[in-house]
Amino acid sequence: MSTQWQYDWYVLAVIGLLFVCSLITRSGYWLIGDHLPLPDSVRRALRYAPVAALIAIIVPELLPWRAGSSPEIDIKAIAAIFAVLAYLRTRNTLVVIIAGMVMFWLLKYFFA
Repeated sequence: MSTQWQYDWYVLAVIGLLFVCSLITRSGYWLIGDHLPLPDSVRRALRYAPVAALIAIIVPELLPWRAGSSPEIDIKAIAAIFAVLAYLRTRNTLVVIIAGMVMFWLLKYFFA
């Protein structure tokens, strides 16, 4: 029983420390940002950070190769290409989401 109690306190302490670290890193610039202004070049570069993060999440999932196998195009890549074409045609984010998901569901229904 004593070991379980120590384990619970350890887990709670780790959660608390992670909370404090997250709070400091996420709010640090907000609290002292007026005292340390960023150069214009850094501000321009930070505009692309959300797009770069989204690409880093999506592209590895769509790559046509896996470790130990030959390249193959799956239905996710075809649906993504269709979504990009829908964006180029309409320039509407909602249309991209709907077109990509509808194409994915249709391809999954007919080929999977």
